[in-house]
Parts: sequence; structure tokens; C-alpha cells
Amino acid sequence: MLEFLIPNNVMCHAVEAMLFASLGCALLSVLITQMNISSIGFTMSHAAFAGGSVGAFFGYAVLPSAVFVSILTAFLMGPLSDRTRMHTDTTLGVLFGTMMAVAIFFIALMQGTGKGFDASSLLYGNVISLYREEIYALAVITCIILIFLIIFYKEITAIVFHKRLAEIAGIQVKPVYYGILFLISVMVALSIPIVGGLLLYVWLVTPAAIAYQFCNTMRNMFIMAPVVAVIVSVTGAICGILYSLPVGPLTAVIFSGLFVGAVAVSPKRKIVFHNN
Repeated sequence: MLEFLIPNNVMCHAVEAMLFASLGCALLSVLITQMNISSIGFTMSHAAFAGGSVGAFFGYAVLPSAVFVSILTAFLMGPLSDRTRMHTDTTLGVLFGTMMAVAIFFIALMQGTGKGFDASSLLYGNVISLYREEIYALAVITCIILIFLIIFYKEITAIVFHKRLAEIAGIQVKPVYYGILFLISVMVALSIPIVGGLLLYVWLVTPAAIAYQFCNTMRNMFIMAPVVAVIVSVTGAICGILYSLPVGPLTAVIFSGLFVGAVAVSPKRKIVFHNN
């Protein structure tokens, strides 16, 4: 897609993958942080990790298996929270532990039977190993996320403000909420081969956390978070390829450093003294 700008195929693939992954994750990061479901990042990433492990054990393709289990986990999470009357974070904690156990079990089983599954790509990512179809899939899901946010922006704003009041006002909260979970699950599964399950949490939280330091409205966060994420991720991809550095970890370090800098200079840290 960007061959006319970047003639080097390896560099082009890395930039494209990081561009779409960071854009989609940044948009979702605003929802995740504003809805106080930050735990969903590592829960979904480990669900995808477990799906990839199970798929590899039974001889299926890793990525479709990861997507399937992520979507299944997303659709389990909502009803499970409703029926058990537990807070969403508690449900996420249970699912996280379960998925982690499943992943470790099947990886250990494969090592014991000599199948030799290499889990490093799922844990740490490998941006230069992606197929063109995987990048197209990232572009498609990113566009779907953007369209979803535009269509349901009013409903999402109401849910973020107060979920119960939104229900009383007649807003169909559950379909919108489940739609958000579905998009997160697919985005996470498609992004894991790029940045890995251990680092993906950074993309799902940090862009919104940085934007929050300078934005007073969710609308502005939806603008600033993707811009920051794209700049950081594309920079990380280019520097990683040029200097033979691991792209995912390098980008995560840049995100972390930028967050520290944003907190240091944030206008929200200013203390206003009132004279009595």
C-alpha cells in the first residue's frame, strides 16, 4: 500500500503493520481507559496467546485460532459478568488466569511430545514476518473500528458517563458494549504477531494515557491518541529496521518514555492555590 513512498519491502511492511495496529489500538485505548476496563488488554492478549497455542497443538493455523479464541473470550466476558454479578475487572482476572493456564499447558504439552512449537513470535512479536493478507486484515478492522465509533459515538459517550443511566435513558447498552468487546478481541488477535502478547498492553492503554494528560474531552482524546500512537509506532518501526533493533520492545520503550514526559509537563499537574 505504501510502496510508492517506501521502496524497501521489509521497511514498507513493518511501517504498514505498525501504522494500522497502532491506529486501531489507540482508538480502542480511549474506550478502554474511559470505561475503566484496562485489564482487558492483557486478558485478550493471553486469550489470543492461548488460542494460538491450542491451534498449533491440533495442527491449525495460529492466527485464525488466536482470533477465534479472542472473540469467544469477548463474548463470554459480558454475560459472565452479568450472571455472576461481578465487576468486569474481576471477570477479566478470572479469564486472564484461565487463558494463561491453557496457553502454558498446551505449550508444555507440545514440548513434551516433541512438536517444537516456538512461542516467541506470540510473546514478543515479529513485525517483519507478516504476510500481506495480515496487513490488509489490520487495515480492515481499523476501518471498522473507526466507522463503529462514528456511528455509535453518542451511545458510547453515554455509556462512559454512566452505564446505568444510559440504560434508563433507553440506550441499548449491551449491543454497543459487546460490539466494543468484539472489536477489541479481533484487534488484539491481529496485533499479537506484530508486538507480541507481553507488550500489546502498552498499545491498548498508553496512547490514551498520554492523550489524557492534555485533553479535557473524550472527543479530543480520540484525535490525539491515534496521532501520538502512529508517530511513535512508525518511528519505532523505521528505527528498529534501520538499526537492527527489536521493533516491538523499542516502540514500547518510546511509548513509556513519552508517557513519563507527558505526565511531567501535563497541565493537569498544576496545583491552583485559592486565597481565603
